[in-house]
Amino acid sequence: MMISSKGRYALRVMIDLAEHADEGYIPLQTIAARQGISEKYLESILAVLSKARLLDAVRGKGGGYRLSRPAKEYTAFEILSLTEGTLAPVTCLESGQQCDNAKNCRTLPLWQGLDRTIAAYLGSYTLEDLARME
Repeated sequence: MMISSKGRYALRVMIDLAEHADEGYIPLQTIAARQGISEKYLESILAVLSKARLLDAVRGKGGGYRLSRPAKEYTAFEILSLTEGTLAPVTCLESGQQCDNAKNCRTLPLWQGLDRTIAAYLGSYTLEDLARME
């Protein structure tokens, strides 16, 4: 499993918004400057997060983005699953996949265990936790 720049940036942006939650709506340009992400690429990431209702978005003067819930209610797993599509370590564990060899696969329990470990580990970190880390 390799986390893409989209997933890493989404997590950074969400942490940024958690750290600045008391400032209201944050303009895209401000987030892009603070995180060193191009505005165009950031816009595509914010669109995914907004569509999934992880963020509230307001257009126009005084607009921008903010978290739609308290930071403690988001997990790294939720954000990365959304932006990456899957965090499964092998394709046969991706949602909707059916492996013809599953009954006889000697490695399936290994991959299932790894999948559970990844989900549990990333699910144990909230945005609030990550915003407090130094």
